[in-house]
Amino acid sequence: MRVDNISNRPHHRVHVVQGEHFVSGDPDTVMTTILGSCVAVCMTDPVRGVGGMNHFLLPEGRGGVADEDRRYGVNLMELLINDLLRLGARRERLQAKLFGGARMFDGLSDVGAGNAAFAEKFLRDEGIPIVGQSLGGTEARRVQYWPTTGRAQQKTVTDNADLATLRVKPPKVEAPVADGAVELF
Repeated sequence: MRVDNISNRPHHRVHVVQGEHFVSGDPDTVMTTILGSCVAVCMTDPVRGVGGMNHFLLPEGRGGVADEDRRYGVNLMELLINDLLRLGARRERLQAKLFGGARMFDGLSDVGAGNAAFAEKFLRDEGIPIVGQSLGGTEARRVQYWPTTGRAQQKTVTDNADLATLRVKPPKVEAPVADGAVELF
């Protein structure tokens, strides 16, 4: 267990990788991820004190293959919302923050822009307000999210070792974000 340098309370760090989502009502839980063109949606019900994060690779897939479908936004958005409702969240109180959607490679289609547009449209169609976002650009991001409060922090990734984790499944436990980060409240 690590100690959060802001509150000095021990916390449980959960790393959310491509195709995963995680929800929690534990105030000692911090969710993390590293994003390039992928998008993470961080969602909370601030009254109930529950929240979660997903990390999707593409907006939609061909469908039909359960293991493959987990990587897609349309499926992960539904899973995130449904699991938050199971924890006692109410749909009308949900709030979202969006991260990622970078253009990581010149000359290729802009997958990140498509992911970002999908997330914004999905949330708009569902009536879930976006209260913060950091989308687009050309740099990868490291995100930390405190699900019970909705607090989020991001830092751009410039370390080659971190960039390599975008191509290889990273470990489940990650070190805290260093100084120089941006916080969205």
